[in-house]
Amino acid sequence: MRRDLMFQSLDQVVAETESLLATGYQKQGNWSLAQICSHLRLTIESNMHGYPRWMVVLGYPLRPILRWFALPKLLRGKSPKGIPTAGMFVPAADLNDQKEVEEFVKCVEMFSQFDKPLSPHPGFGRMSKTEFDQFHAAHGAHHLSFLQPTMEQGVQVGEQ
Repeated sequence: MRRDLMFQSLDQVVAETESLLATGYQKQGNWSLAQICSHLRLTIESNMHGYPRWMVVLGYPLRPILRWFALPKLLRGKSPKGIPTAGMFVPAADLNDQKEVEEFVKCVEMFSQFDKPLSPHPGFGRMSKTEFDQFHAAHGAHHLSFLQPTMEQGVQVGEQ
């Protein structure tokens, strides 16, 4: 069963990834913590350094509809599941949780210090840095909702 998660900033996503790394987790979906961190990192890096041209061209005609219909749902935590992602954002299966959490944390630090214009999202277009932070936070909440912590505050879930 998916968790209800809602984050307002990438800092909260970082805290959740570090918590899941510390407590352990069970997958309720297809991706591990490492795969989710890798996927989120790749999307944030594209936001900073640019998306492939083909993605921008294909997304352009749909942008007004996606921005009007899909973006508000995503930001409210109602992101649909099962929508395939572009192959370049699909993480490898054999990634290490510790390493990928560390790489994700570094990426978020780089994003927070990034002072150049951000690349428009292929489907949602231009946003301010604050809006992109909220977008990436909502994206992180969507993916991390598929991981269930196995321990809370040093007690395994199910023990009392």
